[in-house]
Amino acid sequence: MRYTIDENKTVSMEILLPFNTAHCFIDGLWQPSIRGNVIQLRNPSDGTVLCEIAAGDEKDINAAVNAATTALDRAGKEGSGGARWGSYTALERGRVLSRMGQLVTQNIELLAELEATDVGKPLTQARADVVALARYLEFYAGAADKVHGETLPYLDGYTVYTLREAHGVTGHIIPWNYPMQIIGRSVGAALTMGNACVLKPAEDACLTALMFAEIARQAGLPAGALNVVPGTGEVAGSALASHVGVHHLSFTGSVEVGEKIQSQAAGNVVPVTLELGGKSPQIVFEDAVLDEALPFLVNAGIQNAGQTCSASSRILVQRSIYDDVLNAMAEKYRALRVGPAIADYDLGPLISGMQKQRVESYFAQDKQLQLIASGVIVDEAHTGGNYVAPRLYACNDEHHLLAQQEIFGPVQVVIPFQTEEQAIAIANGTEFGLVASVWTANGARQMRMAKRLRAGQVFINNYGAGGGVELPFGGVGKSGHGREKGFEALYGFSTLKTVAARHG
Repeated sequence: MRYTIDENKTVSMEILLPFNTAHCFIDGLWQPSIRGNVIQLRNPSDGTVLCEIAAGDEKDINAAVNAATTALDRAGKEGSGGARWGSYTALERGRVLSRMGQLVTQNIELLAELEATDVGKPLTQARADVVALARYLEFYAGAADKVHGETLPYLDGYTVYTLREAHGVTGHIIPWNYPMQIIGRSVGAALTMGNACVLKPAEDACLTALMFAEIARQAGLPAGALNVVPGTGEVAGSALASHVGVHHLSFTGSVEVGEKIQSQAAGNVVPVTLELGGKSPQIVFEDAVLDEALPFLVNAGIQNAGQTCSASSRILVQRSIYDDVLNAMAEKYRALRVGPAIADYDLGPLISGMQKQRVESYFAQDKQLQLIASGVIVDEAHTGGNYVAPRLYACNDEHHLLAQQEIFGPVQVVIPFQTEEQAIAIANGTEFGLVASVWTANGARQMRMAKRLRAGQVFINNYGAGGGVELPFGGVGKSGHGREKGFEALYGFSTLKTVAARHG
């Protein structure tokens, strides 16, 4: 990729990629959408047009599902004489994923620049996402031949055992905030178990998803095992969710769209993994080591400009140390800088003008809250970019709109509590249940809180555990159901078969 910056702070970029960004990847080939429609992709840092991408629709989705179905044919052969994906052993699948991981690592700078420019996240964060994608592929490559069935004690004269088998064709609808990481944890797991995948990336940011398809091709993934169809959620996403040839769906995104996806899949009685929104709390008790907690308290809320489902947007602080924590967080907030993604400030722009308007609409609802501190948008930031300064609020009402709804922007509220019981009630007092964190030196309290918090992940004296590709991830309540990451993802992307042999 090549960059130039003019006197108006506009970044011009020449994308040098080994494929046409306006094409779909179907059956191992780059090809335009069947109807030839395209979407303009814009740079969130300055609003300029980056490139065109394909606007796939139901015809393209159908072609992709058919290609995936054919790839699962165990007996069939490709024209080149190589075996189709369905005939690969677990060991062979692992080797392909290993090669994919190696190619991701070899292309780390290209992928990081693509992700930063496309999504708007700082370059350092984008680079960390590439490392995470490679790690997912490495983990699943090593796990491919280690997912075992069981033998079950039963009646005399029987031998009973279980097998884990691929669902078949899996559909993956991913959002724009973490394309590479979500591809790694969903597509990577699905391929490991022998599924053939159809991926519909978000229309706002899909360049790294397309590059991932090219990497898979170069790594020797057989034709049809992975198909990528860009397009809008209303058209391509809906076509994938309702397609009769899809046997499992994975969706990451908003609650509203997740409900629609689940409803469409229900028409074909298809299982769905949903990873939806969050309003995740960090709970700080008076015996916490504040110097250790403070970086997590702030960074977990403003990473990727707060556009993270597991962002910690609520900070619950015991009353006796409330002012100290609030003041320390405020100091960190005032030092935050917001600017162009490639310039690698603390925060980049939001993904789109629409998202910026959505976040700013919450600012109009901040009555009865006290704005404690905010970051600074740098002079270098282009007026056409989608920049929002991060905001830190003191909040005495845990039922306030900004303390209940997922803003998906760089906004945190700090809520006081008196007792452990009150902390539990506030933490569990939203419709979400994705992630929670507890900061305390009291070991008994750590265990009590971990058991009582309504969340898919609970962290003690940390937040996020460094990403942890091995750690099962998912939510309860409106945060969704099913688990991704770790071995739980492999179980989710497979179906269990019981074999009972009567032999006397």
